[in-house]
Amino acid sequence: MSIEENKSIVRRFFEVGPSKGDLDAANELLAPGFVLHVPLPCSPGVRGMDEVVSACRAAFQGLDVTVEDMVAEDDMVAARFTARGIHMGAFMGLPPTGKPITMTGMEIFRLERGKIAELWGEANLLGLMQQLGILPPMGR
Repeated sequence: MSIEENKSIVRRFFEVGPSKGDLDAANELLAPGFVLHVPLPCSPGVRGMDEVVSACRAAFQGLDVTVEDMVAEDDMVAARFTARGIHMGAFMGLPPTGKPITMTGMEIFRLERGKIAELWGEANLLGLMQQLGILPPMGR
């Protein structure tokens, strides 16, 4: 696959998975041996990805994830994203606050034969907790 085709697959994953919650469409983009590396409690593989997407969509009403930048080389694609929604459901044991959130993060994808084989994800969970009032804002 070309670099542009790999970027298109990753962009589609963000659109159908996190933003629309269409797990079937998102799972079609994942390789059978998909490996997930994220700082959230979840099962391994495709099941874990489904759990993360479902938990985020249940916690944040109107969740929309925008890809801000993408950089790719060979079989790797890096994406910087912004997620927006309203905290209307429990998240990581935290009760809903009704507050709007804007969370940034980055993910690196490794593709294999037109499928996402591996994903490493990092999100600004500290900033999220500050927006929800769970942690105080950083001092100046």
